[in-house]
Amino acid sequence: MNNRIVLLKNLLLSTSQRNIYRHTTDKKRKGKVVGNTVGQIVLYLMLMAYCVAMCAGYGAFGMIGSAPVMCALTISILAFIFTLFKTNGYLFNFKEYDMLMSLPFEARTVAGCKFLYMYIKSLPWYLSISLAMMIGYGIYARPSVFVYPLWILLSLFLPVIPMLGAAFLGFLIAKVSAGFKKTNIIQTVLTMAFVLFCFCLRFFFEDMFRNNKVESTLETVAEQTGNAARIYLPAGWFSDAVTKPAVLPALLLTAVSAALFVLLFALVGRSYRQINSAMQSHAAAGRFRMSAQKQRSAVKAVAFKEFKRMTGSTTYMVNGSVGFILALLVGIVTLILGADKIVGTVTGGAPVDPAMLRPAIPFFVYFFVGMFSTTACSPSLEGKNFWILQSLPIEMKTVYQGKMLFNMFLSVPVMLFSTLCVCIAFRTPMIETVVYLILGTVLCAFSTAWGCVCGVRHLRLDWENEVEVIKQGAAVALYMLPNMFAVMGLMVLAVFLGTKMDPRLSAVGMILIASVLALLCYRRVMILARKQTSPNGKR
Repeated sequence: MNNRIVLLKNLLLSTSQRNIYRHTTDKKRKGKVVGNTVGQIVLYLMLMAYCVAMCAGYGAFGMIGSAPVMCALTISILAFIFTLFKTNGYLFNFKEYDMLMSLPFEARTVAGCKFLYMYIKSLPWYLSISLAMMIGYGIYARPSVFVYPLWILLSLFLPVIPMLGAAFLGFLIAKVSAGFKKTNIIQTVLTMAFVLFCFCLRFFFEDMFRNNKVESTLETVAEQTGNAARIYLPAGWFSDAVTKPAVLPALLLTAVSAALFVLLFALVGRSYRQINSAMQSHAAAGRFRMSAQKQRSAVKAVAFKEFKRMTGSTTYMVNGSVGFILALLVGIVTLILGADKIVGTVTGGAPVDPAMLRPAIPFFVYFFVGMFSTTACSPSLEGKNFWILQSLPIEMKTVYQGKMLFNMFLSVPVMLFSTLCVCIAFRTPMIETVVYLILGTVLCAFSTAWGCVCGVRHLRLDWENEVEVIKQGAAVALYMLPNMFAVMGLMVLAVFLGTKMDPRLSAVGMILIASVLALLCYRRVMILARKQTSPNGKR
């Protein structure tokens, strides 16, 4: 067999959920596999429903001819973005690098295999979009039967070129930054810019539907996608192949994709070992300065280690800090624009007194600050290093206390600053502001402890890529979803109680409840830590 196929087959088998379900004897692990599969199917169906609805909008306004171009551009943009985020972790600096590079395969073979693995893992998302838009296009355009198999076949090649472009950009970033200690800074900035762009995009859609601009917006989008197809040739090739239909554009799409794949990994293979070795050893300039060695307690040392772990990972950095950045932006924007304008914009000009919404301020800020807790994923991120932690002469409760301390260092200052900004904008009295600041701090403590409970209870150390723990882990989902829905309910409850009693009394009651919950979660973490501790009390 071809070397690349051998490697790809073994990578897929080692990470296959179906393979794990067939051979594992752990019922709990089988349940996780079933739960993950059901969750993914639900997400695919939701994405397909959205794409069908998009095609229905095009069809209702007589613009269904733009659907193939929109399909090609949507898949291409998502493929480029997803690949750019995953390059550092799939192609470079991956966990099994030492093992793979010790095998008798060329560097370009290993790199190409990792790219194909990333492609296959992401393919269900792209096919969900393509098949859904093919269904919508078929309902309104009624093309010939030949178009459907051609559409499906070309959909397999649509994401290849943008993925190769993103991989090449990631290769350049890795090559430029391979000699620096902070190798992820460029990718982190790009990721944060994309996240903030998506956050701002929400206001565009809200304005479009609120002011009945759907038809004009679709006409503009259809015109711009047509222009984009003339610039980005693969989208035009796909559209021409399925709408005319034509053979030459289909051949161009497949041939160019294959040629670029061979060319890229022939180029990447020359520097592949050098880049990975530099990224794993964190090579730096040879200018050193002698200084006194700092002493820290064990808890603070673990917290500092977690800080270094976060700043060394793009995925961890972005997911861990996006909520804090949004909270800071909300606080600053509210302070600049004022409470009246913010409330008027959110309520659509309804006559709502901003003073009535004051009791919800700490929960509103916490909605962003508590969006993600580092303690939900940090225990699993230890991976193979978890066994090193167990061998250290410290108790596991000390390790988890350090991880919780790090999350408190991150969340509490942001919570206090944003809450103070919003309170000033809403002209909140001094005593009430102090109570809300205390409530925000207690909510951060609860978030930290609850996230640690989820992280320890759903510990996963056999991950292939850190994305599987940070974004797709059961611990993160179990922390985030109940926390998010509970906060939305508490905002409504706080406003309601504020109309029936003194807001300060209701806030004090919330402080007591949140303190008890935080304490219970903390004790639960300590119990779980003792269960992980060896009989002599040390790890």
